Amino acid sequence: MQRIRLRYTKRGRLRFTSHRDFQRAFERALRRSAVPMAYSAGFTPHPKVSYANAAPTGTASEAEYLEIGLAATRDPEALRRQLDESLPPGLDITDAVEVRTSNFVERLEASEWLLRLAGVEPEQAAKAAATFLAAESVEVQRMTKNGLRTFDARAAVAALELLPDGAPQVGIGDDTLTDGADDVRTGAPCAILRLVVRHATPAVRPDDVLSGLRSTADLAPPVPAEVTRLAQGPLDEQTGTVTDPLALDRAAAEVGR
Repeated sequence: MQRIRLRYTKRGRLRFTSHRDFQRAFERALRRSAVPMAYSAGFTPHPKVSYANAAPTGTASEAEYLEIGLAATRDPEALRRQLDESLPPGLDITDAVEVRTSNFVERLEASEWLLRLAGVEPEQAAKAAATFLAAESVEVQRMTKNGLRTFDARAAVAALELLPDGAPQVGIGDDTLTDGADDVRTGAPCAILRLVVRHATPAVRPDDVLSGLRSTADLAPPVPAEVTRLAQGPLDEQTGTVTDPLALDRAAAEVGR
């Protein structure tokens, strides 16, 4: 069985699709593309597809990952193009590599997020981020399936900073226009924060950090923040950057060739 790891996106309005919605769309794309899938054993065989750390519903993402098992060998790039053509615009397959290494999920150590705060002055957002980082702990609450849970949102944050004017925006959609200081559509102020969060237990989400900014610095955007995951993978603690989790598979493929 050949295994392929894929990177895909959720852009524009399709950021509102749930993980289950994407699963259904992807399985339809597999059938339309006639991909020779490997199936599980038993009375109800299922295609061998595994997903890793999906983004919450309502957040855009440039870095979602899944793995599929094939019953016949295929070229990863040709397979990527074939599947991408079978998915709606916004759900885009952007990368594909043959599996050459194990423990892929363990390499997803952190996520880099973009928080677009419409109606917030950049200086106010920068001060709020500094206040948040200066705190030893920031307790927030979130409703879970087991009830209301309180946990520390500060410990998982590796970086939180204001992006400079002119920072490029991705993921939200073509109607999102900003120069990093003002919303081009309305002229209202707009702050863009870059957030890097370690994957820990319990998982700290961008909305948890936004709750922490509200409680520590009284930062409350007048409209909901638009959130995009830019990357997830190994974390460089010295620079606070998230690197490519597929790099080891590419390197192993080069060695094999």
